[in-house]
Amino acid sequence: MTGLTKALASYVAQPHFAGQQHAAFEIAKTGFIDTIATMMAGSNEPVVRIVREYFASTQGPDEAPIPFAGLMRPATQAACINGVAAHALDYDDVALSGHTSTVLVPAILAEGHVLNVSGLDALRAYVVGYEVWAELFSRESDQYHLKGWHPTGVLGCVAAAAAVATLHKLNVEQTQRALAIAASLASGLVANFGTMTKPYHAGRAAAHGIEAVRLAILGMTAAPDVFEHPAGYMHAISLAGRIDRERPATSLGKAPRILESGVSIKRYPVCYSGHRTIDGVLQIAERENLQPDQIKRVHLTMGPAQASMLRNHHPTTGLEAKFSAEFAVASAIVARAVGLTQLTDDFVRRSDVSALFGKVSIAVTSERACPLDPAFSYTDRVVIETVDGRTFDSGEIRFALGNSQHPLDAAGLRDKFMDCIQTGHASNRDLQGADAGLYDRIAGLEHLPSLRDLFVMSTRSTS
Repeated sequence: MTGLTKALASYVAQPHFAGQQHAAFEIAKTGFIDTIATMMAGSNEPVVRIVREYFASTQGPDEAPIPFAGLMRPATQAACINGVAAHALDYDDVALSGHTSTVLVPAILAEGHVLNVSGLDALRAYVVGYEVWAELFSRESDQYHLKGWHPTGVLGCVAAAAAVATLHKLNVEQTQRALAIAASLASGLVANFGTMTKPYHAGRAAAHGIEAVRLAILGMTAAPDVFEHPAGYMHAISLAGRIDRERPATSLGKAPRILESGVSIKRYPVCYSGHRTIDGVLQIAERENLQPDQIKRVHLTMGPAQASMLRNHHPTTGLEAKFSAEFAVASAIVARAVGLTQLTDDFVRRSDVSALFGKVSIAVTSERACPLDPAFSYTDRVVIETVDGRTFDSGEIRFALGNSQHPLDAAGLRDKFMDCIQTGHASNRDLQGADAGLYDRIAGLEHLPSLRDLFVMSTRSTS
């Protein structure tokens, strides 16, 4: 029986899509559109400045673009900076309990630029990376977030290596080593949610994917059974040991997993765990024209992993508020919106906003997990009680609008893209690479002869 590590490497070296390449690539394009949008929008966040300053003194070839800055930097640095920017606002898309695109797209853009690959090659690499992520994700019965692991960093690093190995067209043995190297570089802790380190998880995962492949090409050795080994990757990230290291990986590529799980687009720049309840609160508040002084209690019901991520019950900064159910409810009631305008320190500290924090309660349900993503309960629920004795119940909320099972239409996706670009321009006067034709080039990525033609930039080589 072929071990898991060899099976993954064999698939990455010779990927196949069961005749469903077009459908899979269309979803992958959504990931590119959303990631580049959020990357531009987040380009002027403090964490991006910090990471750029950190890399400024290092030497290396100018290989890949940082499009919002008009810079060329070494590919690993470009992937890291772009990944941090894409995740900095927590507005990037979601799949498989993490942020697949915000790791895969920066890695592919950077190394794809170096290799001068086509847009079609880039889409293929994305679907391969997603498939590897999904295969690893499917083997754990416990929830990563409750163990303290951030899947974006832990699973994303290996998935990025798979995507980059596809771009390089590595053989099975080289790919096996690249994935094993990436397995030792993977990390990311939930304890750092609500801090600048969370977006750094995404950037480092993208960079480490490139690093792992380049080291493998140079001949670095690694365990040929790193995923299934009793002291290997899978066992190490499963505290209770309920992870399947032995099941044959016979489903790889039979039907691309991206067709089942898809890519979910965020409508709010906060932790995805609270998006269903935000939809519920907004629907009730708008329908009933509820005002803050009318609210007696807001009862939320969600899964345990979701509640664990929404850890900041009394946030005082915009960054903390991204992981606060209390803030999301308050913002929805006070402003009828939970957007970038509301994610500021001043708004979070407003008395009419913070006064609602203590009126929010969270009930955790473990009765049934979502089969598509067990980090979520099957449904969420919102119940609002008013001071005059009325009660409003959202009923069971299965999917947030923008979820892959309740998707935005093409116009909605484009609207988010253009709003993100405008946000980036407003906060970053030096923003490059976001000309009027960028959306159309990404939307037609399969027809682009070279990734080097994606961004229109006048680049310079300093950070």
